[in-house]
Amino acid sequence: MTTPANTADLVRAAEHAAGLLAALGIPCDTESTAATPRRMAKALAELTAGVCLDPARHLAVTFPPEGERAGLIAAVDVPFTALCEHHMLPFTGRATVAYLPAPGARIVGLSKLARLVQEFAARPQVQERLGQQVVDALGAHLDIQGAACLIRSQHACMTARGARAHGAAMVTSHLTGALHAAPARRAEVLALAPPPA
Repeated sequence: MTTPANTADLVRAAEHAAGLLAALGIPCDTESTAATPRRMAKALAELTAGVCLDPARHLAVTFPPEGERAGLIAAVDVPFTALCEHHMLPFTGRATVAYLPAPGARIVGLSKLARLVQEFAARPQVQERLGQQVVDALGAHLDIQGAACLIRSQHACMTARGARAHGAAMVTSHLTGALHAAPARRAEVLALAPPPA
C-alpha cells in the first residue's frame, strides 16, 4: 500500500514528530536518532494510508458464479496491522472474512477480501468498527445472503502499557443475514475463526 502523503506533508509531520519527542524528553541529536522524526512520520503515514482509500472499490470487479447455488466463500487468516485510534499504538491480528452469495449472484476474487480487511485496517481504527466496516461493504456492493468478519488480535495499548496483559487477545465477530440467523450457517462460519497465535 502506498503512502498518500506528499513530500511537504511528510516534512511538516516530521517537524511535529521532532517536537513531540523533544517534549517527552527524547533527544534526537545523535547520528542514530537524527532521522528518527522523519522515519516516525513516514511509518505513521504508511500505517494510516487507508484514510485516503475506498476499500470497497475492490468489490467492483466480479466473476460469474460456478453454479446456481454457491456455498460459503471465505478468506481465512488474513493478516493485518492497524493503529488503535485511542493511543496510536498498533494492534495486529488475523481476520476471517466470509460471505454467502445469493443464488446465481456474481462473486469476487478471494484477494479482494484480503484487500478489504487490510485497507480498512490502514487507518486510525478500533477492532469493533473494522469488522463492521468489512461486513457493511460486502452487503452494500455484492448480492449476498449474509456476511461475516471474525477477528482475533493483540493490542499494544493493552499488552505493552496500561494493564500489561501480555498475551491477551481481543476477539470480535460480525455476522449478518443468513450467517447470523441460520444456526447451521452460523456454526459453519464460527468454525473458521482465527486460531490463537
